[in-house]
Amino acid sequence: MRALTVAATLLLLTLTGVPTASATGPWRPVGSDVARPLDESQGLAVIERPGGTTVRYTGIATIPPSLAARGWNHVGDPGAGHGFYVEPYQRDDRGPKLFRVEAPDGNWAEYTHDLESWEASNNSFAAVSPDGRWLLAGEWGTADRLLVHPMPGIAHTDPAANLPYASAIRLDRPVRDVQGCDFVTDRQLLCSSNDPAGDLFGMTKPLLQVDLAAPPGAADVRGTVTALGQLPLESLCQGEFETEGVDHDERDGTLRVVVLSPSVCVAIDSKTWRFRRS
Repeated sequence: MRALTVAATLLLLTLTGVPTASATGPWRPVGSDVARPLDESQGLAVIERPGGTTVRYTGIATIPPSLAARGWNHVGDPGAGHGFYVEPYQRDDRGPKLFRVEAPDGNWAEYTHDLESWEASNNSFAAVSPDGRWLLAGEWGTADRLLVHPMPGIAHTDPAANLPYASAIRLDRPVRDVQGCDFVTDRQLLCSSNDPAGDLFGMTKPLLQVDLAAPPGAADVRGTVTALGQLPLESLCQGEFETEGVDHDERDGTLRVVVLSPSVCVAIDSKTWRFRRS
């Protein structure tokens, strides 16, 4: 009976578009869309160009075979800005990270970043700064920093040259398993954390806000981290959810966050949640 009740509730939500999730800090859920596990499971980015605006997702099925054959077997949460679209890739052999960039004219270029000696090989996300000059990227695990590179295609235009490390956002407290970040303003980020332990902020799977002392640039910047609340964890299945990428749509202020359902429900009721600021 309980399962039938939950199923009926989810069917009603599908028909009405009204979510049951509570607000995450100032961000109020206004609806959700089904997230397909193969091609919508890692993250998303809104791309604005003169010819129109598109929402593009990444997932295991979106990795070009040519990249997978060369060792880049994981794609993270993409970023976009000033008409450019960036996909972050990683590999298992501590080889270089890859940022695959589509320019506003539709042409693609591949920019590689050789790891610093202290740098983790994970390449979880890409986020373009509002001024278009800097690319923010993240590592996996427990970390006290986010990495900054010159924006490929804008501030760094030679794909044959190594994409250098420029600076870091030094966080005032550690974060864990950040899957995606996006800029709300030039001094504020929203990040999705897949933290399964909950000891850092008193909750698992939090939505994090990072307030910067200054816009990102060539010098390190301090970031103040606040946990706004737990992201929605709703499914017919019980078990471990996985929060994924995040995007803030500048057109109307919509925040989108991908949350994958546990077990077999990953193919049934995984969601891209949509939020608006209260």
